[in-house]
Amino acid sequence: MSAQIGVTGLAVMGANLARNLARNGYTVALHNRSVAKTDALLEAHGDEGDFVRTETMAELVDALEKPRRVLIMVKAGAPVDSVIDQLVPLMEPGDIIIDGGNSNFQDTRRREAALAKKDLHFVGVGVSGGEEGALLGPSIMPGGSKESYKALGPLLEKISAKVDGQPCCAWIGTDGAGHFVKMVHNGIEYADMQVIGEAYDLLRSAAGIEPAAQSEIFAKWNEGQLASFLIEITAEVLGHVDAKTGKPLVDVIVDSAGQKGTGRWTVQSALDLGSPTSAIAESVFARGLSSQRGQRAIAQDVLAGHEGTVELGADFVEDVRQALYASKLISYAQGLDMLTSAAVEYNWDLKLDEIASLWRGGCIIRAELLKDITKAYAAKDKPANLLFAPAFTAEIAAVLPAWRRVVATAVQLGIPVPVFSSSLAYYDGLRRKRLPAALTQGLRDLFGAHTYNRVDEEGTFHTQWSGDKSEVSAVDTH
Repeated sequence: MSAQIGVTGLAVMGANLARNLARNGYTVALHNRSVAKTDALLEAHGDEGDFVRTETMAELVDALEKPRRVLIMVKAGAPVDSVIDQLVPLMEPGDIIIDGGNSNFQDTRRREAALAKKDLHFVGVGVSGGEEGALLGPSIMPGGSKESYKALGPLLEKISAKVDGQPCCAWIGTDGAGHFVKMVHNGIEYADMQVIGEAYDLLRSAAGIEPAAQSEIFAKWNEGQLASFLIEITAEVLGHVDAKTGKPLVDVIVDSAGQKGTGRWTVQSALDLGSPTSAIAESVFARGLSSQRGQRAIAQDVLAGHEGTVELGADFVEDVRQALYASKLISYAQGLDMLTSAAVEYNWDLKLDEIASLWRGGCIIRAELLKDITKAYAAKDKPANLLFAPAFTAEIAAVLPAWRRVVATAVQLGIPVPVFSSSLAYYDGLRRKRLPAALTQGLRDLFGAHTYNRVDEEGTFHTQWSGDKSEVSAVDTH
């Protein structure tokens, strides 16, 4: 039997993608370092389609039709390089090696360049949707060469999620573009989850609304402007009661959030690009702070709070909903703006309307607002920033008073809302006519002769601070 694709690495994600491929009519060759895992998959799900059992990498490659397509589903980093090293000697020019894990896009760029010299295609594929998405239809973001997509694309499109009949899969761009877009997707996901947590905290700590009642609130929110996968599952989590204690499950979970690295990579890459992703950064730092449980325990005894009391308006719950919407929108705007910067830096032709469309189904950040985001970037006059699209400009203006009230209330009550507040600061930073950066540049010129520009004439200037404080053209200082 000649298989159309091979999958090596049969943990949950790899196994579910292999099953998805088989369910869609493809013959799938299976390989795992531990053969027992291969046999367990076949025992439980072998009737879902056509599988080829292999025990060695050589057997896996021999089972494939040409051009060979091998999907690697192992832990990011050195394990991926190890599998590649095993595969390369067994493959022929034109064959395709696919990395479907959460690899760093710079690793993907390095691997793609190295394998191109051997006439092999290397494709970094971002896959979002978790275990269920992998099985039932994920959002898929493939990079690599356009040529490789001709052989791989139809297969990936068939197993992807579908929205309005369209696959949530499209070629993103060369080398590491697919993994970069998936990384930014995850960064937006971090911010989205954090701001949902902040809304929950405000409703409970400020308004005294218990989790069961909040479950109903979030379920109602999911029927309107905020409709999204994350809002939907928030309602489910908040409504769940712990069987052991009878308490809301959220009350028995330790308040320390983990992370696997993609959010951190997003912030690091944003810093390299000079792209302001404050909402995403604050969400990463919030997870870090939550994990410092030793310091937090000490702080509860030694740090003053002096939380005040605030008269909450009758519309406080609606204010929080509006602030949540605005802050969610900022995280998308910042992520998409980062993609614009990356396209220039790495010479990628990233189509933001297409990318937003891929996120409408299958992935964790799928949301109703992505329909309007897709329309905004598909328009003839594409906005320089998502917030400049007329539809979103009007929506932000409508919710701005509530957003400000919520942030002010949180500050007065001592409730941390890092994404609510940093998103508002980003918005205000964009719209202000003058920023204090003028003073920053003046200080830089005084201590380091870093020069400055003037608002009233062309050129670059320096004040002779240690001399007579006269201004000279920067050209004269060199």
